[in-house]
Amino acid sequence: MSTPSFLLSSGRNMPMVGLGTWRSPPEVVAQAVKDAIDIGYRHFDCAHIYGNELHVGVAIREKIQEGLVTRDELFITSKLWNTFHKPELVRAACETSLRNLGIDYLDLYLMHWPMAYKSGDNLYPTCPDTGKAVFEDIDYLDTWKAMEDLVDSGLVNAIGVSNFNEKQINRLLCLAKLKPVMLQIECHPYLRQKSLITLCYDNAIGVTAYSSLGSGHTPYEKPGSYPLLQNPIIVSVAEKYGRTPAQVLLRYQTQSGIIVIPRSVSKQHMHDNFKRIWDFQLAIDDVKAIDGLDCNGRFMTMKAAYGHPHHPFEPGQNSQEQNVSL
Repeated sequence: MSTPSFLLSSGRNMPMVGLGTWRSPPEVVAQAVKDAIDIGYRHFDCAHIYGNELHVGVAIREKIQEGLVTRDELFITSKLWNTFHKPELVRAACETSLRNLGIDYLDLYLMHWPMAYKSGDNLYPTCPDTGKAVFEDIDYLDTWKAMEDLVDSGLVNAIGVSNFNEKQINRLLCLAKLKPVMLQIECHPYLRQKSLITLCYDNAIGVTAYSSLGSGHTPYEKPGSYPLLQNPIIVSVAEKYGRTPAQVLLRYQTQSGIIVIPRSVSKQHMHDNFKRIWDFQLAIDDVKAIDGLDCNGRFMTMKAAYGHPHHPFEPGQNSQEQNVSL
């Protein structure tokens, strides 16, 4: 069966399951991408800051040369990193990703975070005294305007954002010439984000979930909690349907229209994530039980950027965002 797709407001179909490449080491990501294409993946989620776009590009180019896929059959996303928020840097940053990936255009380009870091060669500029990120006074709206130009020039088909909160989405909707077609956020049963997702759906913005299987790299800090894949409720539901906990978590998202980008370098896991989540449906009672795990448990806190006026979920940040001039 073909993989279901999500119709973006731009008119392009985006496959509901993609391969995430965050934290995939350069030395293994190329083979993972080639294996994924062999399995049937056509959606790849990339970013400049991941440091592996060159290797992803090698794999894509090889599979195109083999005749297994064409560029138009692929959906490739990349992201603008925080140190390139100056409007005059946006196009060059995009072109760097295009060059590394070996393609002429991106299907989707996301602003990775709303916070601007100090421009320069250092992608993680930090203060030696505090260890905190060094900020730059750039409004994400000005960055967005430069991203709009990328669409006009044909370098990208559509643009969106990642890690924005509700107030930031509303501000963008009020003032942008081109509305975002996608919001990529951390989303899983411990962090359901229903209000934010409803806002997106009400405004024809698609939602992509990262960390939908939890995070093995960022320990969940709530005392007495289970890793998501080991939560007794998830395990029980998986046993009921004869599926793995990972497949249940992915079905939980896609069943509500959320796109997922699980990362894996295991061909078997990639196959199971891609092929075995479409032939079953979670019952309403099971969805409610999983919904009940929501405790605002966030893995990705981006604490190094606490204090930035545009930090999307620093404690108390919502009031700060209200004070930013429209």
